[in-house]
Amino acid sequence: MRLGALLTVTDGSHPRQLADQARDLEAAGFSSIWSAQAMGRGFMMVDPLLALTAAATVTEQAELGTAILQLPLYNASDIALKAFSLQLLSGNRLLLGVGAGSTEADYQVHRQDFKTRFKVFEERLQQLRDTFADGSANGGNLAPPEPVRGGAPLFFGTWGKNVARAANEFDGWIASGMHRTPEECAQALQGYRTAGGQRAVVSTIIITPDTDLAEMRDRLSGYADAGFDDAVVMIMPGGPSLDEVRALV
Repeated sequence: MRLGALLTVTDGSHPRQLADQARDLEAAGFSSIWSAQAMGRGFMMVDPLLALTAAATVTEQAELGTAILQLPLYNASDIALKAFSLQLLSGNRLLLGVGAGSTEADYQVHRQDFKTRFKVFEERLQQLRDTFADGSANGGNLAPPEPVRGGAPLFFGTWGKNVARAANEFDGWIASGMHRTPEECAQALQGYRTAGGQRAVVSTIIITPDTDLAEMRDRLSGYADAGFDDAVVMIMPGGPSLDEVRALV
């Protein structure tokens, strides 16, 4: 099982914090670097695609993923252009994790209707797929260069009945290691594999200064034994070193 890590919240003390995090994660051997999305919750996270752009400039091998981008909050052609751009800048390392989201505060700051997010998600997803396919957008064309035509791989951050959909319609599935127990994730993974799903990622596994690393090693081993391809941790400020965490897998 591969081990990835989420970029954390920055305190604004210097402008290269995110870039330094990304460089250090790759140097420590993490195979992927991810950015989450949260707004209006009492803290600021850098926009995920901007954060990954900063990461792309200082890394060479690590995959770069969104976990997850709340697609209903954005114009689909804008996301397509940003994804094409980040693919170019990173050498096709982007994994675009998308979903509808589950926190109303994120929608409030955008003046978007939280209750209609699933309907809007379907509309935006189809628009994004259409633009990825041939560059077309609203009667025009983004004209992506040959190396990035087809767009980034799409991963579905979801739960419940949509896990089977992730297997059938997406390049991968992202499960929440923060909101679901390891046992729940393992059970859902069985359904995902039965439906023919390929790459499976369990994300947002929080590691704090108080985390028992022996227990975390057992937890990560459990995800590996269940059959997850990737586990993505989020090491909170003051937590164990990158080398200590990387040695857990």
